[in-house]
Amino acid sequence: MKSLLLPVNTESEPEIGAPAEGRIIFGDPQFRTWNAEETSDGLYAGIWESTVGKWHVAYDEWEFFQLISGESVLTEEGKEPVTLRAGNSFIIRPGFKGTWEVIETTRKTYVIKL
Repeated sequence: MKSLLLPVNTESEPEIGAPAEGRIIFGDPQFRTWNAEETSDGLYAGIWESTVGKWHVAYDEWEFFQLISGESVLTEEGKEPVTLRAGNSFIIRPGFKGTWEVIETTRKTYVIKL
């Protein structure tokens, strides 16, 4: 029987990725993602990490995240930039558009609902 208690860690091999083509503003940001949970009804949870760079973002999903390490700047279109540091927690709502800039390699935990 599968345990109902699931560890969220980086002991497994991560998924490797990067911003979608045409979204990079500068740098060569590379992503590593450790999905701990992925359900058929669109719930995802795990750990995400990115190297330095800046790219355009557009969210169709709802996301809660907390930075574990690093520093990033998240800027919503038409709003002031927000600096994110370890310990900061945020919710991004569907429809958010702007930029994500990683100043120092950033790692976060996340819960996403499609």
